[in-house]
Amino acid sequence: MKKWLSHYRLTKEELSKVIFPLREQIRNALVSVVIVVSIITLFLALIDFVLSSFVASIL
Repeated sequence: MKKWLSHYRLTKEELSKVIFPLREQIRNALVSVVIVVSIITLFLALIDFVLSSFVASIL
């Protein structure tokens, strides 16, 4: 039982050292991720369209 209490105390102490992000930081990160994913998606769609057109013109 003494081990459990020691583990609990150490866990609680370490958790108090953690700095959680603010709501604004989370929102900014989300917006950044959505923008980057959108740009990559558009780029891959453009490449797919170009390569599909190229293959269709050959066949």
